[in-house]
Amino acid sequence: MSTQGWLVDRQTRLRAFDRRQPWVMDTLVAVPIVIFSIPSLIEKPVPATIATLVLLPPLYWRRRYPFRMFLVTAATDLVQGILNAGVGAGVILLVMLFGVASRGAWRSLAWASGITAALLFAQIYLFGPVTENLALTSFLALGMSVAAVASGVAVRTRRAYLMALEDRATRLEVERDQRDRLAVADERARVAREMHDIVGHHVSVIVGLADGGTALATSRDEQTAEPLRLIGETGRQALAELRRVLGVLREEDADPQLSPQPGIDDLDRLLPSVRAAGLPVTYSTSGDLHTLGRGVQLAVYRIVQEALTNTLKHAGRGAAADVTLAASDGQVRVRVRDNGRGEPAAPSHGLLGMRERAAMYGGVVTAGPAGSGWLVDVVLKEPA
Repeated sequence: MSTQGWLVDRQTRLRAFDRRQPWVMDTLVAVPIVIFSIPSLIEKPVPATIATLVLLPPLYWRRRYPFRMFLVTAATDLVQGILNAGVGAGVILLVMLFGVASRGAWRSLAWASGITAALLFAQIYLFGPVTENLALTSFLALGMSVAAVASGVAVRTRRAYLMALEDRATRLEVERDQRDRLAVADERARVAREMHDIVGHHVSVIVGLADGGTALATSRDEQTAEPLRLIGETGRQALAELRRVLGVLREEDADPQLSPQPGIDDLDRLLPSVRAAGLPVTYSTSGDLHTLGRGVQLAVYRIVQEALTNTLKHAGRGAAADVTLAASDGQVRVRVRDNGRGEPAAPSHGLLGMRERAAMYGGVVTAGPAGSGWLVDVVLKEPA
């Protein structure tokens, strides 16, 4: 860790400790003042003790009531100046002025600054007249007041800046979560539209076969005509329900997809377009992929498509990708690996979509750095 990082870490820890235990810092401020007041306590025990007892409590309440505690300290400073108790009320007054500058209202700060200047000059010219270096003493007193105000304003500004950063980070986190939820919802809607096409096609085939069987059985006067008719009627009802429940998703499509949903064979048309975009891709398969259901084939196609899209975005120049599909024992494994050296990709909406599709088939998605590149490894289960 660098020296700057170490200092920032220690400062952060100190602020956190001060928020948990504010009395510790207040006591560290009070102890030197008490020590400074010991000679006055010995010389003038009664007024000095009273002044000290009155001055110490405001140190512990200045965070909650900065201007009120300043006024208490200012009044005590005026009285002890008149009585010449000399218990360091001027120092406490500067601490209180700092508190008003860092936590109080701007109008309170203006009043506090004027009162502080008046009291300090009263100490110099009236209560304990300074005979030597009068101008220098006045300049130092004014400089300490300005320094207390400037320090308090700086702390106030930094606190406001940090609060703004925390608020912005919170908003960004909420917006990121909202984007992720919207992306998941959009992907689920897209999957639903695609599955509507696939399931609708299969139900339509069943209805057609049932109607054909009904016609044939009726012409032969067979008893199977009625069950086949019921199968066809039930299929048409199921298709109507499917269109009513899922077909509403089509209302948002300005350009409905009339062609069949892509499958394994369509990768042969996808990969050349990716290569033309500047990403060399090798492609290998094993196992009987063409016996996979249309839904699984669609999921495989979309996963490969999204993985290669992410590679084009993030892998950088000179990258190459390798796509491997393997089917065995009722499972299909999709691996897309690249050797890109670009910036690591943050979790994307595409990855969320992959997980949604994989979850439909009891699958698992593993994505992350692998060697000098990135690996997407997905295992899907073929429905029984």
